[in-house]
This record gives sequence, structure tokens and C-alpha cells, in this order.
Amino acid sequence: LQKHEFFVDMTCEGCSNAVTRVLHRLGGESFDIDLPNKKVCIDSEHNVDTLLETLKKTGKNASYLGEKSVQ
Repeated sequence: LQKHEFFVDMTCEGCSNAVTRVLHRLGGESFDIDLPNKKVCIDSEHNVDTLLETLKKTGKNASYLGEKSVQ
């Protein structure tokens, strides 16, 4: 599984709930949401484009920050 880090312009709990909803719909994703730093880390076998499109369904500005190395 690749660990990807994304920036998502989340400002509140509602925003992070929206991210949680769309990722659950995608299925089989393990993820961490860092609301204060507006980051979402996703462990996924989906490609980056799919994940980014999914995050954009929240209506928030989202961008790919890069791969995170798993320690």
C-alpha cells in the first residue's frame, strides 16, 4: 500500500466529516485527517488521480503533497 499525503482546505469538523464520507464511499481506505494542518494521509492502492478526484468531491480545494515514506 502506498501512503499518500494530500492538502485539503478544511476549516472545521464538518469539512473533515465530508472527507471521511467520500473516502468511506471509495472503500477500503485507511486514512488520518490532520485538521489543524489541513492534511489527509491515505493508505491506498488507488492511484493519486482517483484519490484527488474523490477528495475534490467534498467541494474543498485539494492537492497532492507527495508520497509519505512508511517508517
